[in-house]
Amino acid sequence: MQEDKLKEVEAVLEKIRPALKDHQGELKVVDIKGGTVYLQFEGGCSDCPVVDVSLKDVVNIAIKGNLAWVEKVEILAHKISIG
Repeated sequence: MQEDKLKEVEAVLEKIRPALKDHQGELKVVDIKGGTVYLQFEGGCSDCPVVDVSLKDVVNIAIKGNLAWVEKVEILAHKISIG
């Protein structure tokens, strides 16, 4: 994972995290490959049905809207890793 890209993604996620923490949730960067950012919801957000409906769209718009190099945001199912 490229350190500079990770820092950029983390900076955007820091704007989203306060809302997640209100619900005991977290958003973790799993990997960055090329223009794709792989994320995973954790804690209270991992099983919440609202994540599928609205939060994924908010995260996608926030990251792609702030980072021109991001082509795709993939939110992985809980406890899945990529190799």
